Amino acid sequence: MRKYHKRLNPLTGTRLIILAAVFLIFSGNAAFFSNVIQVYPVTLKNMGFLLSLIWGFGGVIVLVFSLVCFRYTIKPVIITILLVSSVAAYFMDSYNIIIDDAMIRNILHTDMAESLDLLSPKLILYLLFLGVVPAFFVYKMKLVRRSGWQETLSRIKLFVLTLLSIVGVMFLLSDFYTSFFREHKPLRYYANPSYYLYSCGKYIHGLFETDTSVLTPLGLDAKIPVSDAPRKLIIFVIGEAARADRFSLNGYERETNPLLKKERIISFTNFWSCGTTTAVSVPCMFSIYDRSNFNDQKGTSTENVMDVLKHAGVNLLWLDNNSDSKKVAGRIPYQDYKMPKFNPVCDTECRDEGMLKNLQPYINEHRQGDIFIVLHQMGNHGPAYFKRYPPEFEKFTPVCTSNQLEACSRDSINNTYDNAILYTDYFLSRVIGFLKQNQNTFDTAMFYVSDHGESLGENGLYLHGLPYFIAPDTQRHVAAVVWFGENFDNIDMTSLLKIRDHKYTQDYIFHTILGLMNVETAVYDSRLDILNPENEASVL
Repeated sequence: MRKYHKRLNPLTGTRLIILAAVFLIFSGNAAFFSNVIQVYPVTLKNMGFLLSLIWGFGGVIVLVFSLVCFRYTIKPVIITILLVSSVAAYFMDSYNIIIDDAMIRNILHTDMAESLDLLSPKLILYLLFLGVVPAFFVYKMKLVRRSGWQETLSRIKLFVLTLLSIVGVMFLLSDFYTSFFREHKPLRYYANPSYYLYSCGKYIHGLFETDTSVLTPLGLDAKIPVSDAPRKLIIFVIGEAARADRFSLNGYERETNPLLKKERIISFTNFWSCGTTTAVSVPCMFSIYDRSNFNDQKGTSTENVMDVLKHAGVNLLWLDNNSDSKKVAGRIPYQDYKMPKFNPVCDTECRDEGMLKNLQPYINEHRQGDIFIVLHQMGNHGPAYFKRYPPEFEKFTPVCTSNQLEACSRDSINNTYDNAILYTDYFLSRVIGFLKQNQNTFDTAMFYVSDHGESLGENGLYLHGLPYFIAPDTQRHVAAVVWFGENFDNIDMTSLLKIRDHKYTQDYIFHTILGLMNVETAVYDSRLDILNPENEASVL
């Protein structure tokens, strides 16, 4: 009986912090240690370093808890960390993703439908056994009551002793840690919860770094020459997670573009994204800043190419079958097509082609001025690729009918992804067909660029969102296609075909759009206009 009562004795806050840190180390860091072992194999030479890494990483968690866990905050903080870390562990273990500030931005911009796509039995098990159950024990745990001064003194002691132990271990194994910190920085990105906590702080700091309440105008001098005739009708399609190497137009062995290959198409085979998430790439491609100078604050506080077109008097419309425009369309007409109320083509989900259904009345209503329309696709949004196309597009089989990609074979994942590309081919052919119907009134063109690429299991990676400098080409090399109506002036298709393999990035989109619309403004840089004949000649 005494032993039973002894086990129920209240814990000190210090012991609870240490227990929570130990639990997090061994329950939520499979991805971290599996990546570490790939660089530092389990050998006699590395054993001391690997054990010290467990000690040091646990110590870092203890340090973090020591700073924020006191009498009234200790349980809420630890419970919250346990719940969030269980979800983070699932995504890192299953898809080998990294939760950095860009990923946090992407998470905050994800809508409910996209979130539901990520639900799976495995995620629920992670949340239950690594989050809810231990959080319940923490909630029910009785703690030793101490005065505020005693509690503070205890945390100071814990912090100092832990810090000294970490420094001591790193000093003893300095040769290993020098290599670890200088040459293998990406390994730290998998540390759970320390890295996502750091990333949250970085994201929040970024929100206050720039005053986004003041919008910097751009291209107020923009105009379209009166002599520019006939009117232009341009549709810009933002693809979703479409890899360049999965377009048969670019040499892929499977026929994924049977309809586009029949059209007057230029497919740019060497096109690269600005980011590895929609939340980064979409604002960046419409921004005047190039990738190296772009950040979320600049994108939010500076007008984009849509604003410049508005200043020039162009009629603008943004239709979205994805999450949203990531604030790009905040000052122009916008319509959400993910809802059946607006999208007439919905089955298991609303289809991209539904965005075309109500376009003709819009065009007929705007009898003056050029028209520029953005269609933001659902495209190949993962991991539920099987939902991204109607049944009649299931050409490649067997398919992966789960959002747990790690549970599917590589062949079935590839088949499902390619079927979604096949549907994009159909959708783009429908866009072209729509533009052809308006060729007698307008000069017409379509410009399609995917926001980012996708990992499909290569090297154990799935989906997208890795930091740009370590992301594989599959997440950065994107599909890009242009089509021109027969009457479109100043387009030399022969010259464009010769430069289709030249390297381009989404940095070119801002200026290429202005060039397409023949907008005259001081912010236009002809050197970054892909379709500028002078640039084509210089490349040749």
